[in-house]
Amino acid sequence: MMKRLLPISSLLFGVALLLAGNGLFGTLLGVRSAAEGWSGRAIGLMMSAYFAGFLLGTFINPRIITRVGHIRAFAIFAALASSAALLQGLLVHPLAWLLLRLLTGICLVGLYMVVESWLNAQAEPSTRGQIFAGYMAVNFGGLAAGQTLLALYPVQGFELFGVTAMLLSLSLVPVALTSVAQPAVTQAPHLSLRALYTLAPVGIAGAVGSGLALSAFWGMGPAAAQQLGFEGSGVAAFMSAAILGGALLQLPIGRWSDRGGDRRRVLFLLTLASAATALGLFLLPLEPSLLLGGMFLFGGLAFAIYPVSIALTNDRLRPEDLLRGAGSLLLLHGAGAVLGPFLAGLLMEWLGPTALMLHFALMLGLLATYAAWRLWISPQGPEAHTPFQPMVRTTPAALELIAPTPEDATPEAGPAT
Repeated sequence: MMKRLLPISSLLFGVALLLAGNGLFGTLLGVRSAAEGWSGRAIGLMMSAYFAGFLLGTFINPRIITRVGHIRAFAIFAALASSAALLQGLLVHPLAWLLLRLLTGICLVGLYMVVESWLNAQAEPSTRGQIFAGYMAVNFGGLAAGQTLLALYPVQGFELFGVTAMLLSLSLVPVALTSVAQPAVTQAPHLSLRALYTLAPVGIAGAVGSGLALSAFWGMGPAAAQQLGFEGSGVAAFMSAAILGGALLQLPIGRWSDRGGDRRRVLFLLTLASAATALGLFLLPLEPSLLLGGMFLFGGLAFAIYPVSIALTNDRLRPEDLLRGAGSLLLLHGAGAVLGPFLAGLLMEWLGPTALMLHFALMLGLLATYAAWRLWISPQGPEAHTPFQPMVRTTPAALELIAPTPEDATPEAGPAT
């Protein structure tokens, strides 16, 4: 595998710096906004703006990349994201942060899009799985590493904003030095939502539900941890526990889903277990060590919901529709992600920081209920036949790495399940 990754090592190193900076930035903003005494509604709106920018950027950024090229586009996005980080350290106000988080979301999806389109261009049919696996490992590692940087300086100061800006800027260096040829960027195709729902209603629900739940983890998790009494290193441990759980448990869960027959049952059990774990964390008074263990388990279960939903949907699509279906699921996941932090912020404003766990339980409980209903009205489903890929949310540029090739899939799609 290392032989396959060596030619793109400069791109992966740039991603590692980018993810470390972004992982630190999101956690820093959550902790700092809670320390400033902002309401849960204000924090939730500000964090939702990032996901709104991420979704908006999937439509805007391909035109910029096509017009100026990959390296110059990466430089534009990195400069704007770094400046936004510095400005947020200077302008500590909810409205200013909301607007700057929107800009950051647009820029970050552009940065990911540049790198992922490069990776996709380098992936041959025989190596794309290894390249995507390596890229996802860098994603999880970078996000986890970013959490540890929170303990370097006090969150009330300006220093961590400077560290974030430095990492985002430095990610440009290995990307600018790469000798990998620049590919073309195309807009991700989409499948009609009506057609997609007819074929894979549970897959659609999984994409939306996971977006609602996990965006609240990224957006409101640091604020909840800070309000629960965790200091800088404790907040980092809280976030890292869930990230590491997601990194370590996705593969065994994915193998189970590949062997488990009807993947709807796997998704039902997975969401039910995730909701039960979150509900237990909400109801039971836990010591910090038990809370971290619970977050590890929750992350391991919840982070697998989106990739299982992708695989479930691919089980129901014709080979020529696989890429379009993945693009539509990505948009649905993003739409859910826009709402997640705001809804969780409202609950936390009413019920306190542990209400974040209640938000997880409610969103995933609704998803489990819907999956159970679909199993009841349509008990027969297809045997799983598309491979599971461990992943976090990607951009349209990586969809060709995720979606199976026509040779990997069965030639006909079955009825809705």
